[in-house]
Amino acid sequence: MRSRWFEVVSILTLLAAGCAAQRPPVYQRSPDRTSAEARALVFLSREVPRWYPENQCFSCHNNGDAARALYVASELGYSVPTNALADTTAWLQTPDRWDQNKGDPAYSDKRLATVQFTAALATAIETRHVSNTSALLAAARRLKIEQHSDGAWHIEPTRALGSPATYGTPLATALAARALAGVPDKLAAADAQRAMRWLHRSSVDNVLGAAAVLMGLRGESDSQLGAKKQECLDFLRRSQTRDGGWGAFPDSPPEAFDTAIALLALAETPSEPGVDALIRRGRDYLEGTQLADGSWPETTRPPGGESYAQRISTTAWATLALLRTVPVRRGL
Repeated sequence: MRSRWFEVVSILTLLAAGCAAQRPPVYQRSPDRTSAEARALVFLSREVPRWYPENQCFSCHNNGDAARALYVASELGYSVPTNALADTTAWLQTPDRWDQNKGDPAYSDKRLATVQFTAALATAIETRHVSNTSALLAAARRLKIEQHSDGAWHIEPTRALGSPATYGTPLATALAARALAGVPDKLAAADAQRAMRWLHRSSVDNVLGAAAVLMGLRGESDSQLGAKKQECLDFLRRSQTRDGGWGAFPDSPPEAFDTAIALLALAETPSEPGVDALIRRGRDYLEGTQLADGSWPETTRPPGGESYAQRISTTAWATLALLRTVPVRRGL
């Protein structure tokens, strides 16, 4: 009996260790309440719970991207009102209802929603806001249905440049792979490996693609994957503008979204030479372009458009980037 109990405990310990290994690093426990990220969280804490009561549906921008930022912030010690996440947390734990979500058919993409809600659910579990891992397994099964035979989640045409709320294929595939990596299931692990093989094969010719590949291949140590990650890192190095931010391409004006994605990717390789300086300048760009209400101007494709969804998602990505790079900025 004792031997059997020891075996069960050992298995659970290994599973917990595996999940912990997939979690993004936790950088800060004493948050600066006056920082750009803290002001952004005030904005997001107000906007996240607004969408469902006003529209009777859950959105990828409010209850996906923005909720992920609040989950991470809460784990890092920031004060996030309980009601800001209550509806979202309950919704994310019911993947079987995601297809029944009310929304404008003209703007609804169920494949995209599956990726975004699964990513949010995985973050909720990683940050210990949700303990129901069976919900993540159900979400993983939904993701599998939407995965293409080549291993990717094709949200838009492969060559289309993604945006904050619509992702595009590389970013959607990277986030889906990361979510699946946290599922203790052999089939989900196989799906994640297929996604990473697609990322490894994908071309690196824009900032979002380079950053998505670097994020998706996080933690992989194979020498060939290492060469791919170095290719992406070099591309991001070359693409940073004099303002410190990143645009869609090396010669494009900087945008908050592209800068945020680049920072999140660089945060995966903090020990690489010069990365701390790249991150510091990128943070300076985001802090300098933040609006008075705590948000950032929406990044749109083409630039200069107006969109509530893109504004919320842009702000969510920028907030996540600041939260994930705090120690580099403060010299910790």
